[in-house]
Amino acid sequence: MNTVEQSTQATVEVKQSKFIAHLVPIAAFDGLQEKLRAEHPKSRHVVYALRYLNEHDQIVENSSDDGEPKGSSAVPVLNVLRGEEMINCAVLIVRYFGGTKLGIGGLVRAYTQATKEVISASNIKKYEKLHIFSYHSEYSTVQRIEYLLDQVGILDTKKEFASDVSWTVVTTQEKIDAFRELTGRMITCDV
Repeated sequence: MNTVEQSTQATVEVKQSKFIAHLVPIAAFDGLQEKLRAEHPKSRHVVYALRYLNEHDQIVENSSDDGEPKGSSAVPVLNVLRGEEMINCAVLIVRYFGGTKLGIGGLVRAYTQATKEVISASNIKKYEKLHIFSYHSEYSTVQRIEYLLDQVGILDTKKEFASDVSWTVVTTQEKIDAFRELTGRMITCDV
């Protein structure tokens, strides 16, 4: 599966109709359709499709034709997202009518092309599920643990100093397993 961390935009023109596609991380989706409507008051439609993983690791999909003929816009966008195995992201496409009717087939091709263009212009990343791992260590091992975290590639770390050092890291399960193997008895895991 693939995802994006940053928003990207691409524009496609078909028979004077303009399709402005936005590929965004799912966290940036809420309220974006209304924002795009406000930024483009003369546009006819703001179509969207999205896919994300819920808390049970199930893929949830949603889409809206936003007044376009049923199945002519959001479904093609969603199909491209499925084909590219994109998750935790959304595509919103602002359409300006150019004066020539495209027909259902023309709309399907135009929305598909706009979605493919914005995906190809994006920095696509392989999706990795992140986990939170908490543990404790002695003060004397802090420098060694920081070195091992760096060696494994764990960058998102927080530590709190009290009677011992409480650590919280956010990373993939693979990196957690590698880190635990390297640290051995230097750390005590939270249950």
